[in-house]
Amino acid sequence: MDYMDLKLPNHLGIIMDGNGRWATSRGLSRSEGHREGARNLKSLLSYIFDKGIFCVSLYAFSTENNKRDKKEVDYLMKLFMKLFKEEFSFLKDLDVKVVFSGRIHFLPSDVWSAASFLEEETKMCKSGILNICLNYGGQYEIVDMVKKISLDVMEGRIMASDITKEVVLENLYQNLPPLDFVIRTSGEKRTSNFMIYQAAYAEYYFPETYFPDFSEKEFDLAILEYNKRKRRFGGN
Repeated sequence: MDYMDLKLPNHLGIIMDGNGRWATSRGLSRSEGHREGARNLKSLLSYIFDKGIFCVSLYAFSTENNKRDKKEVDYLMKLFMKLFKEEFSFLKDLDVKVVFSGRIHFLPSDVWSAASFLEEETKMCKSGILNICLNYGGQYEIVDMVKKISLDVMEGRIMASDITKEVVLENLYQNLPPLDFVIRTSGEKRTSNFMIYQAAYAEYYFPETYFPDFSEKEFDLAILEYNKRKRRFGGN
């Protein structure tokens, strides 16, 4: 598809949903669905950044996902380590900086060590940003932001009267542009606590496709839908 005349979101969010159901529908284990989802993600990210989108935020693992079966969670932790240390090196070749949002220090130490490795490897990249939301919840992000700003007020680094929405953004896990467009795969029509402050005026798109099958063609359809939207930001 020709992207030359299309408007693109500056900051795209993807809620990668449906890996487990994709696998179950094929008689496979949920873990195999996560592995296939990771394979698709690598291909999709290359395509997205190649089209000129600057910032992508991925909902990789929510705080609530810890309630899943221990075997599945353990597999996901190992998968994250492998991706961050071995399979995401292509992002450096794309000049994409990787950052993480969430309470990653509550995860096993080898997971956040692998995350720190990927951040360090890509910290000088400037052509794009990949924000990986890991052990993330939008409500927890706001709680952690309030604690951070409250400490600054208590220690005199800022006055309470100086707190603006820009100050709030600066004290979230990452200081990123507002979300323009959020895609949630699998047909579920809810936001599930994903970047609720940053997505205040985002457009949403809910394709029925499970994430492992969310191909470049499916992404093209999403962008065509985005181009049909008229963003009013509260206006008429």
